[in-house]
Amino acid sequence: MITEQLINPKSIVVVGGSNDTAKPGGKVLKNIIDGGFAGNLYVTNLKESEVQGIKSYADVADLPDAELAVIAIAARFVPDTVEVLAREKNTRAFIVLSAGFGEENKEGAKLERRLVDIVNSVDGTLIGPNCIGVLTPAHHSVFTWPIPVLDPKGCDFVSGSGATACFIMEAGIPNGLKFSNVFSVGNSAQIGVEEVVKYWDESFDPEHSSRVKLLYIEDISKPQLLYKHATSLIRKGCQIAAVKAGSSEAGSRAASSHTGALASSDVAVDALFRKAGIIRCYGREDLISVASVFTYPRLKGKNLAVITHAGGPAVMLTDALSNSGLNVPAIDSPASQELLGHLFPGSSVVNPIDFLATGTAEQLGIIIDYVDKFFTQIDGMVVIFGTPGLFPVFDVYEVLDQKMRTCSKPIYPVLPSILTAKEEVQAFIDKGWVNFPDEVVLGKTLGRVFKTPNPVVLADDSVSIDREAIRKVVDQAADGYLEPAQVQILLDAAGIARAKEAVVATTQDALSEAEQLGYPLVMKVVGPVHKSDVGGVVLNVKNAAIVEAEFNRMMAIPETTAVLMQPMLSGTELFAGAKLDESFGHMVLCGMGGIFIEVLKDVSTSLCPIGNAEALEMIRALKSFPILEGVRGKEGIPVEQFADILVRLSALMDAAPEIFEMDLNPLLGNSREVVAVDARIRLIH
Repeated sequence: MITEQLINPKSIVVVGGSNDTAKPGGKVLKNIIDGGFAGNLYVTNLKESEVQGIKSYADVADLPDAELAVIAIAARFVPDTVEVLAREKNTRAFIVLSAGFGEENKEGAKLERRLVDIVNSVDGTLIGPNCIGVLTPAHHSVFTWPIPVLDPKGCDFVSGSGATACFIMEAGIPNGLKFSNVFSVGNSAQIGVEEVVKYWDESFDPEHSSRVKLLYIEDISKPQLLYKHATSLIRKGCQIAAVKAGSSEAGSRAASSHTGALASSDVAVDALFRKAGIIRCYGREDLISVASVFTYPRLKGKNLAVITHAGGPAVMLTDALSNSGLNVPAIDSPASQELLGHLFPGSSVVNPIDFLATGTAEQLGIIIDYVDKFFTQIDGMVVIFGTPGLFPVFDVYEVLDQKMRTCSKPIYPVLPSILTAKEEVQAFIDKGWVNFPDEVVLGKTLGRVFKTPNPVVLADDSVSIDREAIRKVVDQAADGYLEPAQVQILLDAAGIARAKEAVVATTQDALSEAEQLGYPLVMKVVGPVHKSDVGGVVLNVKNAAIVEAEFNRMMAIPETTAVLMQPMLSGTELFAGAKLDESFGHMVLCGMGGIFIEVLKDVSTSLCPIGNAEALEMIRALKSFPILEGVRGKEGIPVEQFADILVRLSALMDAAPEIFEMDLNPLLGNSREVVAVDARIRLIH
């Protein structure tokens, strides 16, 4: 729980404060003083009677009460110090800058656990240890630089890495990006990124709270908590961007199925973010670019006008926008011809609107007015204006500032001359705007932000399944892959249509079942994991002689225990599967099946539970979706049935959480139906 004493304390003590501002205890004290903290400020230092002009106490036991303690002493002394502050000085918020805890060794981990226990015992808040601190409008309790000018409408930012927090602020501040509150959670011993997002959600004020939230995460230990409060914030009108670092392939290396190989922890992160409506970023500059777009009004449509006095950047921006799913439509109307009359000869208004290197501030204002008032098909504008440095361009940026304040459509400024027009660009930023120095980065980012879906609404459209039958199989089965007969029971209980089949262990049974199923047949080994790799799949078996020969050959393949026989079906090969991630829960995946899943890796993923609408979106998100609709005379599949299978897979995972991996590969789809042809289920109790 984040307490008021952390956010807006009436008194602060810096434990280990120093006159040496090259030390954390000295720098954090200086930053608090320079930040104009309005409450009572105390210091402890064993050797000094006064530190940076503030009376110093040698022993925390001698301090007056203090609501917040910022601690910069050796790790081994921290728990005892915190205990005195918590028990005797009514301290309820602690920022522990010190390292040497769980990140270092087992002894440090013991110190960290004791620290958490003490703070929890008084219902307090602990930030860190091993962090750079916290920035709020009330106090600048960090020992690093830069410290941005805090703006209530700036970005709320939480980082699991103190150094990365500094680097991200350094990247954003020169572009004009502002911050509201900054949390560095360090080891996240008590308060991690998820708890900060929870606090933002529960304390959200529509009138005063920031609507831009930035996250740098190294470990998502509480995905459900993050999902719950991130989706809540987004539904309240916020936008969230996050960098998730430290993706690992260890999980996929250990997998024994197609689903397991595809459903890594990083895939789970993507699924969580997509379901929550969080934009995933992959570096500092990426995060800053998305955050900068967040600071402008949202695009209501896909059509943009590119306004420029330089042809090259406009071409690159147009390509970036088009490749990102946005449009730069041609403009041809009486109004556009009228606009052309206001510009110098040689100008173009077809879009991009190029008013030449000699274009003036007045002409820029006229262009923006026309786009805003008369070009109704345009939803927003990008203005590119740099300078070769021959003369000042303050007047151009002054006009741009005025129009951005009054225009009904969003305007995104690309001011690339950050050195040549340094003073002019800074004057523009000082008016409260964020600059985009690179037009291609902006174009790609606008597309990503525009296409990010809203949080998934978990509709109550659950399907009916036979949970009793499912539990009977799962409770009686051992860990490992289920026998084909058990798989059949689970598919039937979940309502997933499957091809007729028989599992045989003798030649006579093979011949008898072949007559029952009808020719042509498919024969597959039971036992080996990758059937095709060992010659364990035979198609188009047309008569009893081939059945007998192939049965005898297959039974000689190592690890084979039986042979599975099915009618030879035709259709588009599809894939669906599920995988348990120990942190994120079950994921459901879908895509093209057969060998295509390995070659194309065109897969959609979502976290359970999923409903019908989300399942349909998963399918439509596949690059291969046009194939499923039917192309060039080939029949499509009933997409709704495919979606229903995904919903039923999700329901099966809920009924049988012991399912670790499950493959339906392939499913066969034709114009009439989608049925499971091969299925494998692995349990871990």
